[in-house]
Amino acid sequence: MIKQSLSLYLYPLFAVPSSQTFLKGETEPYYHKGNTDRHSASGMHTTPRCQDIKYRVYGTDIYASFSSVCSAAIHRSAALNYRDTPVQNYNSSVEGHWLWSLLNPAWSLQIGLQATILIEKKAVAMSVGEALPLSLLFPVSDCKVDLAFLIDGSWSIGKRRFQIQKQFLSDVAQALDVGVAGPLMGIVQYGDDPSTEFNLKTHANSRDVKNAIEKIPQKGGRSNVGKALSFVNKNFFLDTTGNRGGAPNVAIVLVDGWPTDKVEEASRLARESGINIFFVTIEGADENEKQNVIEPNFVDKAVCRTNGFYSINVPSWFNLRKVVQTLVKRVCDTDRLACSKTCLNSADIGIVIDGSSSVGTGNFRTVLQFVANISKEFEISDTDTRIGAVQYTYEQRLEFGFDKHSTKQDVLNAIKRINYWSGGTSTGAAINYASEQLFSKSKPNKRKIMILITDGRSYDDVRVPAMTAHQNGVIAYSVGIAWAAQDELESIATDPDKEHSFFVDEFDHLYRFVPRIIQNICTDCFVSL
Repeated sequence: MIKQSLSLYLYPLFAVPSSQTFLKGETEPYYHKGNTDRHSASGMHTTPRCQDIKYRVYGTDIYASFSSVCSAAIHRSAALNYRDTPVQNYNSSVEGHWLWSLLNPAWSLQIGLQATILIEKKAVAMSVGEALPLSLLFPVSDCKVDLAFLIDGSWSIGKRRFQIQKQFLSDVAQALDVGVAGPLMGIVQYGDDPSTEFNLKTHANSRDVKNAIEKIPQKGGRSNVGKALSFVNKNFFLDTTGNRGGAPNVAIVLVDGWPTDKVEEASRLARESGINIFFVTIEGADENEKQNVIEPNFVDKAVCRTNGFYSINVPSWFNLRKVVQTLVKRVCDTDRLACSKTCLNSADIGIVIDGSSSVGTGNFRTVLQFVANISKEFEISDTDTRIGAVQYTYEQRLEFGFDKHSTKQDVLNAIKRINYWSGGTSTGAAINYASEQLFSKSKPNKRKIMILITDGRSYDDVRVPAMTAHQNGVIAYSVGIAWAAQDELESIATDPDKEHSFFVDEFDHLYRFVPRIIQNICTDCFVSL
């Protein structure tokens, strides 16, 4: 049990010039997440007095001499270094939730802290020398990502803001808990030209990453973000630099204001290579500067258009540390990364629809709704996902090609307009036709995905056409309904069959497969990167 008493030993360390402890003109607070929940992972409990408004804390790491001692201890947190020592002179705990820290130019004294905590029969030493790992404050799990930070080293950012940026990187590294079994992190600094500060395999833990970050000097130059993205796409996520293959590739771009070159094309090419791109933009161009902006709304053009998931705007550098938790959660959402629009952006999807007489008009409309529901999940444009459709009986008909519709609404409208044909069932010939009329015209950097839907056994052979399609790089999904033959569905589907072939007894149950098909398409994309 943790004893319910508290004893802190405090002592002044040294005076520091105010220029080392705040940025000129700063009046806004730094914020450590206002969470009043008890922190069970650290074995801490709440000290109510520290929640009182008069117990304020000023500063971060270095605190004003008039700060509340107990609040400063809480704000700084402290590493738990377990020691097998006799139980004596023990103390119970310090506060486990987080506080506002206010900036004030008047401080001149740093507050230090030492305390010991008894947990069961072990004494736990606490000191400000090593802060409580942010991975405990922002707990994440299963966060195996390969992460590149593109940091702004341009002269426009200034020396002080560059230091804030480095502190932010250190906070993120600690919150992620960098390690070989989890996230790996490297940094590219950009100015006129980008350069790698360290790559994925250079440092295997958060402490080494933080030490390396502290040593990064500012490059200077302009803010050539597009050039930096091209550099990362070609040079960063390589086997030789530590890319693990089985982990999502993530690039986080920090931008002060606006880029001095174009980013849309470079970002699109990087996303098509499988890189999940996040933008963290701080401040922005004022009215006098907007005339110099080369690419207005560059973030909207550079990231996947998914309701702001891949972009975070911070109105002031003073607020940058507020977004640590938000960014870490998004970066570690590996399910969403694996099924992100990065994967879905880079696909040409050909839908092959059985229009035979056994389907019937009503069921055919159900099939079209199923196709529409799948299509809705993709980001559709000339440079993102493209969708084409073929209907077949004994014969085949191209309903629309990949280059016909460039918006999601146009695709959905085109699906709705497909007229039921009626006839026999020559599925093998339909696969050959789709290969010739759709996938032969697929772009080289697009993943080729075929989704074939049928309700019966084919009158011709499906094995050879399917094998040819697979050899030409087509990932094939088969969806069978009612009288469809299981052996044919498995022959059509890409291996492993169980991930690419589906069977349902009724047309009305097709909708159940939409999430599984989408997830499997994402997994295929992720594995093949």
